[in-house]
Amino acid sequence: TYSINGSINRNFLDNLNRVGFVPIFKSFRHIYLLTNLRNKNVRATIHPSTMGNADEGSLNLELEFGMKNGCIELAFEHQPETLAIQDAVKLLLEGLGEDVNREGIRKTPFRVSKALREGTRGYKLHVNEFVQSALFPEAGLDEGVGQAGGVGGLVVVRDLDHYSYCESCLLPFHVRCHIGYVPSGKRVLGLSKFSRVADVFAKRLQEPQRLADDICSALQHWVKPSGVAVVLQCSHIHFPGMDLESLDLSSHQGFVKLLVSSGSGVFEDESSSLWGEFMSFLKFKGVKTQTLCRNGVSVKEWCPTVKSSTKLSPEEDPEMVSVVVSILKSLGEDPSRKELVATPARFLKWMMKFQSANLEMKLNGFNGVKLNGEIKEKRLKCEMNMPFWSMCEHHLLPFYGVVHVGYFCAEGSSNTNAVASSLIKSIVHFYGFKLQVQERMTRQIAETLSPLVGGDVIVVAEAGHTCMISRGIEKFGSSTATIAVLGRFSSDDAARAVFLDKIQTTTALKTDSSSQI
Repeated sequence: TYSINGSINRNFLDNLNRVGFVPIFKSFRHIYLLTNLRNKNVRATIHPSTMGNADEGSLNLELEFGMKNGCIELAFEHQPETLAIQDAVKLLLEGLGEDVNREGIRKTPFRVSKALREGTRGYKLHVNEFVQSALFPEAGLDEGVGQAGGVGGLVVVRDLDHYSYCESCLLPFHVRCHIGYVPSGKRVLGLSKFSRVADVFAKRLQEPQRLADDICSALQHWVKPSGVAVVLQCSHIHFPGMDLESLDLSSHQGFVKLLVSSGSGVFEDESSSLWGEFMSFLKFKGVKTQTLCRNGVSVKEWCPTVKSSTKLSPEEDPEMVSVVVSILKSLGEDPSRKELVATPARFLKWMMKFQSANLEMKLNGFNGVKLNGEIKEKRLKCEMNMPFWSMCEHHLLPFYGVVHVGYFCAEGSSNTNAVASSLIKSIVHFYGFKLQVQERMTRQIAETLSPLVGGDVIVVAEAGHTCMISRGIEKFGSSTATIAVLGRFSSDDAARAVFLDKIQTTTALKTDSSSQI
């Protein structure tokens, strides 16, 4: 890293330009530059200097020579793969009828590109990089003593949460990984490395059984224990159809659950006593081991999108499919691999569900509450746990949950003063099935309902966001609640409190998909 001091003025930038630096992006605090040095790219960052007064424009210039495999590496945002995926995402957004220059989605192509590349970074990771420096000598694990040559016996690491991208539809699925092994050779593996190894294979396009096998075989090869056992609890989001009837929680399963295993060495025989001990440790944590799929599972039984037809609909034209194919190539995958051949069509079919032009909200001639005479008392009417399914417009990833609605209607009045439950569900469905943000959706539902119920309305939405748990911060088990109030609810604290208390008495939202396994 080289540093050059200067001041913010035309001469400074002109001098940089003379030696080959060309500004490509400017902001208040930073100027990024790109140049060519002996046919190799160099990234430079100018930032306020700590050596002088930043207000006077004192700068430091740092030239970053990012070397990788003997070549200088471009910054992530300028790498060809990132740019290619961004271009592809722009075409997908246009195919959805979106304006790619709209404020809310202007940066979506970059965010999606970053999420996809981070979610498949495992292709460039190697297990030995994590394992070789984390094998520690541990006395007492001599061969010929105790279980499988080690008096230490079984070691179990449980509840390692990961996300992986389904190779059949490109949607993320949740993985809770449990690993058991019997050390040998007087050495043990640092506990944090089990999660690292699992992440190497989870951060790829995967299916559950192969993921379990990959983790198991890698640990067996690099750690060389007496045996390795792996059990994965997998949960794949299952989006309903577009019709309102399919949104009935009593009939629609929001997740497809699967429990798979893999064993090596002394764990190859799943009927052995060691397997029994390993499974006992999982039962302690509430894992329903009786649901373990012991004979493998076909992709048709796992991915919800595979169960439906893969024929192209009119919206899923070949040109759009080729756009998704280009994304697979940019991720380093082979789109002709048999497991991926139909993936672009499936992904596109899912995305087109959120094409807002295909949705119609019919109010069925309902013109709002009509009151005859003076109303002395009003009662609180509630509609709870109405499911919704949506797509985050920032990352093109699912978010899902329930909406609770409260409004006042006349005490003892006929049903003409109460809004039909089906109408409220249709409004929730309308604003959910599109590119959205939860805050906006909550407000839109309230604003639409307000004139229909006399102006007093409260809306609460609870949701789990895949973008919160499958990328970036990876906060597993997190959920988000939003509230919108109009009319009386905006000033009546007691009315709001009564409604919120009613939510507590209803079935709580389970955003942690693994809890449903």
